[in-house]
Amino acid sequence: MKIVLIFPPFLLDSIYNLSPLGLINIATMLKHTTHETVILDFVLMLRQHIINPGQDIYQKCAEIILKECPDIIGFSAQCTTYPSVIQISKKIKEINPKPHIVIGGHNASFVDKSTLLEFPFIDAIVRGEGEITFKELVNAYNGNQDIKNVAGVTYRDKNNIIRNQDRNLINDLDTIPPPDYTMTAPFSEYRDACNLPRSIAIIEAGRGCPHSCVYCSESAFWRRTPRQFSVKRLIHEMQNLRDNFHAECFLLSYDQFTSNKKFVKDFCNAVIDTGLNNIPWYCISRLDTVDSALLRLMKNSGCESMCYGIDSGSKKTLAFIHKNIDKNLLLQRVKETTENGIVPTLSFVIGFPKEEQEDIDETLSLALMSGIHGNVNPLIQMPTVLPGTELWKIYGQSLVRKTDTYFSLGIEFNNGKRFKDDEVLIQNNPLIFSSFYNLLCKGVNLDDLNLISSYFPIIINLYPKSFLLLSSSLKKSISALFIEWMSWLNSRMKRDKPYLTPQDCYKYFTDFAVKFSERKDIIFYKHLRDILKYETLGIKAGKFNVKPYFLNIDINDTDSFMPVKNHGIIIAEFDFNIPVIISNLKNNIIKDEYPQTKTLLIFKHSGEELNVTEINDFGVDFLNMCDGKRSLSKITNLLYQHYGLNIKQDVFLNSCIETARVLGESGCLEQKQTD
Repeated sequence: MKIVLIFPPFLLDSIYNLSPLGLINIATMLKHTTHETVILDFVLMLRQHIINPGQDIYQKCAEIILKECPDIIGFSAQCTTYPSVIQISKKIKEINPKPHIVIGGHNASFVDKSTLLEFPFIDAIVRGEGEITFKELVNAYNGNQDIKNVAGVTYRDKNNIIRNQDRNLINDLDTIPPPDYTMTAPFSEYRDACNLPRSIAIIEAGRGCPHSCVYCSESAFWRRTPRQFSVKRLIHEMQNLRDNFHAECFLLSYDQFTSNKKFVKDFCNAVIDTGLNNIPWYCISRLDTVDSALLRLMKNSGCESMCYGIDSGSKKTLAFIHKNIDKNLLLQRVKETTENGIVPTLSFVIGFPKEEQEDIDETLSLALMSGIHGNVNPLIQMPTVLPGTELWKIYGQSLVRKTDTYFSLGIEFNNGKRFKDDEVLIQNNPLIFSSFYNLLCKGVNLDDLNLISSYFPIIINLYPKSFLLLSSSLKKSISALFIEWMSWLNSRMKRDKPYLTPQDCYKYFTDFAVKFSERKDIIFYKHLRDILKYETLGIKAGKFNVKPYFLNIDINDTDSFMPVKNHGIIIAEFDFNIPVIISNLKNNIIKDEYPQTKTLLIFKHSGEELNVTEINDFGVDFLNMCDGKRSLSKITNLLYQHYGLNIKQDVFLNSCIETARVLGESGCLEQKQTD
């Protein structure tokens, strides 16, 4: 039989831009059978312009599929791509009713009966873990097995919908054959077509999650049973993908990668022992399953980034979603993660049904505090109601359609909008397409929640200290202040609808903040102007990348050495002791006032990080004289008149030479190039 496996079309650049591992696993299971299997990735085809958005995209997809002359067509369907799968399936059956159409994935697994009842052109749903189930279903369609005996399948038998018993989970994941990546395009094609910085390979490290968060379909899909592939298996896959498929980065797919510390330690040590630690990798974790020592080991083994599901800063909300994590642990873990050189992605969720504005503000405050602590990647989402979750079961009859959340985007094929037929499909079947719906929130309306989730991360990245201080100074809700900022900006820019860019923040946020200083009814923190200046200069310094410069200075020929201040550094004077204020903020200490204390700071951006260091008057004067026109000897003589009167001149010269070397190593100073 000819089997065609389909990853449906999708437009959102941030996700579904890697090889479709689930389909590769299915295809690998069928590799040594008499059947022929082909994988068609329509996401990649869109990026490569083999197909294009437009009114005929579903028709084109159907024609490409049928050109393969399939006997069985298997779709991997996610929540957002479910409408596309339905539409393409309908087109296929209109052209040729003979192929069996099968859908698998999280969404289909929980709406199996309703899908078959509503859409008669779908023949079967593979529920849950699909490798064995789909292989047996193929045998059943080929006449070699009775479909009634295929566990994990819901299928159509004439006018009846039959739901076979659930299939037991695979206890030993190593019994699944390693995925054969020759069945899809090379990693380099995904890299180039999707504008990725590297060739990235997905490696499945494990399956399952023991927790019961109300919004998560993963734990329900895997029946709250965590399982890992063996370390030996993972290392073999990594070596194979590096050596034979030119993988330059690994994405370890497993929601609970760090839940078993022994597994993580064994994995990291094996990666180091086999020399794989020069290839970066990414994983998903929970705050309460890591510590500084484990993070250090992970970093040494190549871990570059990891995702923490924070969700909320509100105890009430955390209780509602069944997540028992102390929010105070967050800042400690963020600090430990960044100190070990790992960039954490922090996922927050706002807008659960019972949340008050205060609950949302607690989450936003926690997000700001995480931004104050350093190099983080914040992600704020509204709740997505996924089939099979507790949220879906409790609130499925209370769904409303108001705004598109992150997990309802990606099928806007009609000039940036969804097709009318897709909208009708979604409107008529809310429980099947629940991810396209919203839940009303008690404390904040849906439009404002959408603005916050879409654009507040920009504030976290650029002005977390200023925004937190401004909210405290004004005694105003963080969420309300953000909406006021968006309204003010929208009015100033005369836009049809509000939106925010990093450039908007850099240009206008200071103006928005300082306008409050003119009001007589509030106490505007005097040191807030300095913090605004500090964060603005930090952004400005990010335009340059400063590298260390090791100066070769001949102490016997300082007349010919012409130092030059690096144009990428910024020197600024402040009225308050900025390092003290920032240290207090990191410890969640917010003061109304500070004594005025002159502070001099150097801003420079090295690699991916902003470095800010304190400097004294001598250092500032020294750097300002390094213009490429004065020799080190001349600079020393000029500075000696002010700073060296009580020091011997040769001692002061040595001090200036050492100062030049230190400034060079920090990237602040270079040597003028001669012809």
